[in-house]
Amino acid sequence: MEMFYYLVFGALAAVVAALELGKSVKDRVATSPAFNSFKNNYILVYSLMMSGDWLQGPYVYYLYSQYGFDKGDIGRLFIAGFGSSMLFGTIVGSLADKQGRKRACVTYCITYILSCFTKHSPQYKILMIGRVLGGIATSLLFSAFESWLVAEHNKKGFDPQWLSITFSKAIFLGNGLVAIVAGLFANFLADNMGFGPVAPFDAAACFLAIGMAIILSSWGENYGDSSDNRDLMTQFKVAAKAIASDEKIALLGAIQSLFEGSMYTFVFLWTPALSPNDEEIPHGFIFATFMLSSMLGSSIASRLLARKLKVEGYMQIVFAVSAFTLFLPVVTNSLVPPSSEKGGSIKLGGCLQLLGFCTFESCVGIFWPSIMKMRSQYIPEEARSTIMNFFRIPLNLFVCVVLYNVNAFPITVMFGMCSIFLFMAAILQRRLMVVSDLHKSTKAVEMNAEDEPLNP
Repeated sequence: MEMFYYLVFGALAAVVAALELGKSVKDRVATSPAFNSFKNNYILVYSLMMSGDWLQGPYVYYLYSQYGFDKGDIGRLFIAGFGSSMLFGTIVGSLADKQGRKRACVTYCITYILSCFTKHSPQYKILMIGRVLGGIATSLLFSAFESWLVAEHNKKGFDPQWLSITFSKAIFLGNGLVAIVAGLFANFLADNMGFGPVAPFDAAACFLAIGMAIILSSWGENYGDSSDNRDLMTQFKVAAKAIASDEKIALLGAIQSLFEGSMYTFVFLWTPALSPNDEEIPHGFIFATFMLSSMLGSSIASRLLARKLKVEGYMQIVFAVSAFTLFLPVVTNSLVPPSSEKGGSIKLGGCLQLLGFCTFESCVGIFWPSIMKMRSQYIPEEARSTIMNFFRIPLNLFVCVVLYNVNAFPITVMFGMCSIFLFMAAILQRRLMVVSDLHKSTKAVEMNAEDEPLNP
């Protein structure tokens, strides 16, 4: 069965290489040198930020266990991180809009570096503080950088269509290639070099510091609404009013929460799904395979966006496929007789599920640049970071509930629930397309009416 992993990884690598090398003229967009310089600068910074995040992932749980904490203690630490992101996310998002997105990005670096330093302490309270800082940093990572990019892109007068290029490349590298390299580098530092599980966190702090230096030296500042008379509560009201008054924004927020909630739940469930009887599976290699699948998805998304296909249209298919792939564990557990043998290599059901999970990760790779594109179209600039963090409130609440009750339900029930959420996302995406088309047609009629000369 070990050959199975290499076959899957090799096949994915071949497809990704073929897609990237085989791009036609239709898949490439002519851009200016000024934009290319701007894009490359952002992608470099984004890749450094994501490397600081990805380096920590493989060893968080292991480090806590090495300090002697049990599953319950570790679970509470994880809940603290998501809870912190939920409670403080809207505040830091509003501050980013008001005080400046560049400052918010620098704050992300400082906050996450401090969180990395706390990993040197075996004291539970210090580690809890680190998780709270990490939750705040996560809120900034997934709002401030994108908000800065969109505002700066528009301020420089670049073609709005070119945003898709930056989004796709950032996800392809930051959420794909960087994740693979970071996982291997973390393993090299902790195991091969013998520095222990805290070494990847020190490396993450170094990458974050380098990224912060680039931001300070090369980025300009931009704001949402920097009016002096707008306090945090006013910013919250503006964001809440925008969501309540515009169905497109509300639908987009619901779609994002449903998909990302299912995605983060999958992160916790894939290991027990592939090894229900403690089968020996190569976790690091499987993680790298998932990231390669995500690269495949982002490569597909770059082609779809370059050809100006309607995002609202093809994302319906992506969500439907995602719903099927996470329902696969329910199907395989029903059709493939479960084995009672403990240990050993991955079973047939696990192999089928692994293929499905790789497909799901490809959908994740399509999702990120596509949702970024839709957010750039629908979310108003004056409260962009605030609204984006409003979207993360139900997401973080959902993940906290799942973590708290992860042992209360069978794994098939959890996957079935995620599948239902993704199917709901497909339905809401259909509604978003209808509302968007109706809004565009109404606006076109109004513009034509204004252009018509008055009858004598």
